[in-house]
Amino acid sequence: MKKQFIVLIIFALLISCKQKEEPILITADDFHKSVDKVGEVMVHDIFSPPVASRVFAYPNIAAYEIIAQQNNTYSPLEDQVTGLTAIPKVEDSKPVNYQLAALIAHIDLNKRLIFSEDRIENYRDSLYQIWEEKNSIEFKASREYGLKVAEHIAVWMDKDNYKQTRTMPKFTVNSVDPSRWQPTPPSYMDGLEPHWNKIRPFVIQSADQFKPVPPPPFSMSKESDFYKELKEVYDISVDITKKGDNSEEVAIAQFWDCNPYVSVTRGHLMFATKKITPGAHWIGITKIACKKENSDFDKTVYAYTKTAIAIADAFISCWDEKYRSNLIRPETLINQHFDDNWKPVLQTPPFPEYTSGHSVASGAAAVALTNVFGDNFTFDDDTELIYGLPVRTFTSFNQAADEAAISRMYGGIHYRAAVEIGVKQGRDLGKFVVDNLKMQ
Repeated sequence: MKKQFIVLIIFALLISCKQKEEPILITADDFHKSVDKVGEVMVHDIFSPPVASRVFAYPNIAAYEIIAQQNNTYSPLEDQVTGLTAIPKVEDSKPVNYQLAALIAHIDLNKRLIFSEDRIENYRDSLYQIWEEKNSIEFKASREYGLKVAEHIAVWMDKDNYKQTRTMPKFTVNSVDPSRWQPTPPSYMDGLEPHWNKIRPFVIQSADQFKPVPPPPFSMSKESDFYKELKEVYDISVDITKKGDNSEEVAIAQFWDCNPYVSVTRGHLMFATKKITPGAHWIGITKIACKKENSDFDKTVYAYTKTAIAIADAFISCWDEKYRSNLIRPETLINQHFDDNWKPVLQTPPFPEYTSGHSVASGAAAVALTNVFGDNFTFDDDTELIYGLPVRTFTSFNQAADEAAISRMYGGIHYRAAVEIGVKQGRDLGKFVVDNLKMQ
């Protein structure tokens, strides 16, 4: 009886050791959850659209560079993305799980880029405990390598001029020139990220490489193109008001709102409602596409990385134009000349009008996603469900981009030129990104 008991104990120990030696399986869903987590934290921390695009780019690049070390389908981004050098190689003797290392690097860089580090740390630590219990040897080797790569990317990241722009002066408002941007209600915030064109681009050669044609010359003459575009915004809003809140135009405007900070005033109380940014909406569409295609871990990282890079360069390009043309918003002029009580369907964001940031980012993202998944890709966009908005269905990424662009006119925050030229600016830039990134 005693011998049988000892045999049972030995057998149990052998089974336990065998379980610990099993490889750690990392799936595409694990990566989606990491992307979702940083998106959730960015909403909490209220990241502006340009800064959010930077947060998405670097962690995805780190993860991609790791998977490109062991998957011959994908080519590293070294020497393709500005300033990026080859990441450290894995030592032959180390039992590194590349997918695990990629996920660890992704999480580590997310933590470095957001404010509420504890939220990422808690998420990370819960995963670390699971992985270490599963296979401590593989986990430790993968963590060591993932963090080494994350540090390599962080050193490169810290040279992109972001920190320098934090100490640059605020945007000076020109109160004399009637064509120039003025802060808008209800918060009258300062111009946001006026120095974003100084951020180092990823693939485009300079911030002004895709400089769009100028907007129609400012003129309040009723015969001018500018006045006609201003009046169009006002007329659309009047028509939408007649249709009521259930109109298709209102639904489109609200679905693509993606304003990370909306000020709400009730009596003497002012507070903010928080949402995802335009870039985060397209990162959400990337997730939807990956899931529909049942993309494996490596292709999922590839899709996120290509899309994130296109979006990041799109914001650098767009913000370069915004503070060059420095154009006044429709809300300011409509209040001055048509109706001083008029309010747009969407709250006007705090930066100049031309070109539309959502339009440029959407055009670029649509080109990147089409390059990955093909044209005529039908998908159900449920990205905004968490904000109480219904699912919208699109037959292609480009159709979604066109709707995102026109939503800014329906919302009353952009003129037609800003959305039509903006989405073209984004598509031209996106094509340059996919043509010049040899990722496969």
